Amino acid sequence: MIARFNIVIQLGFLFRASESFVPLASDSSRLRAPILKLSRFWISTALAASATAEPALCETLNENSTIKFEDHHPKDSTDVLRRWGCSDCDISKIFQRRPGLRNADIANLQLKLDLLQGLGITSSDLVKIINCRPRFLSGSLNRHFDERLDYLQAFFGSREVLLKAIVRNPSLLTYDFHNKIKPVIATYSELGVSRQDLIQILLARPTLIPRTSLCNEKLDYINRTGVPKHSKLYKHVVAVIAISRIETIREKLANLEKFGFSEDEVLDLFGRTPLVLTLSIDKIQRNMTFVLGTMKLPARVVLDHPFLLFLNLEAALKPRILLAGKIEDMGLDPQIKGPALLRALRMKEKRFVNAFINCHPKNVADELMQFYRNAKCVKRLAESSKKNLHKGFPF
Repeated sequence: MIARFNIVIQLGFLFRASESFVPLASDSSRLRAPILKLSRFWISTALAASATAEPALCETLNENSTIKFEDHHPKDSTDVLRRWGCSDCDISKIFQRRPGLRNADIANLQLKLDLLQGLGITSSDLVKIINCRPRFLSGSLNRHFDERLDYLQAFFGSREVLLKAIVRNPSLLTYDFHNKIKPVIATYSELGVSRQDLIQILLARPTLIPRTSLCNEKLDYINRTGVPKHSKLYKHVVAVIAISRIETIREKLANLEKFGFSEDEVLDLFGRTPLVLTLSIDKIQRNMTFVLGTMKLPARVVLDHPFLLFLNLEAALKPRILLAGKIEDMGLDPQIKGPALLRALRMKEKRFVNAFINCHPKNVADELMQFYRNAKCVKRLAESSKKNLHKGFPF
């Protein structure tokens, strides 16, 4: 480029020089012709030198330098996500869950991704977030963002725990900060739930904040469970009752009372095993019917052994009871009855098979194993036709 500029400067000088050496109209015409000839000679020489140097200059530029004009502005939302760090597979999953992001405002999307990147959220985390909350990037993130971030980081104690909580429930960045998040956390604190216990509950139950509601009737149920505030179960009792609708609690209490339990006995059961309140009415009815009708056990055995309500009827409870009858019919030992019955039902699958099937000779073990597998294959009527359309949080 320096050679090209020198030639231009020389040409400019020659034109200016030629003008200065050309005599004015008042000068003699005899001097004008030689000077014009000299000016033309200089100009011709300079143009020849320019023509000779220009190909070499262009060749040098082609070999040693390439001038590129790059557009640093993303073209669309796909380009924004790709520059942010998402792979094509991640982008495909995000658009599949939230197709509207294809036409999202680029500047707004870039702003939100920059905020998330400042928190330490990665592309894989973003895929999980969009899978759980498809409309997450469609909402407002910058409302009270700094104040919200400072409060949540002080509450969770570290950026790592906060990041884990946000990935579990990204709506922590979109909930109404002053009318929802702060009042709910204050409510649990007033009930005697410590900060560390509340953090554990928030990580285990991400939808705790929007679903929490308390009334005098719920507070009465919490007190009647008899669980002291210093107990490890207290936080679970408070959380499960707080997030449940009062109508649901009444229905589940009435459902267990049908089998001969008093309301105080059911609440005492909730206090010892709070997750019983999360079981559906249908599941409790089916398991209780099997315990009473097929196993011929009294209803009160469930109060001492609540795990009977949690067992999968088709995959664990029914096949093991049928196998117990098969072993008894064949006159084999050890048998699954008496005190061993409840122990056998609590066992993990591998331990159960080793304890009651593989302990026999191979031909007998093979027969028992085939019977046990056939019993496990019997499904509930129309169970295979069910379609699980639930997406998002698995709660």
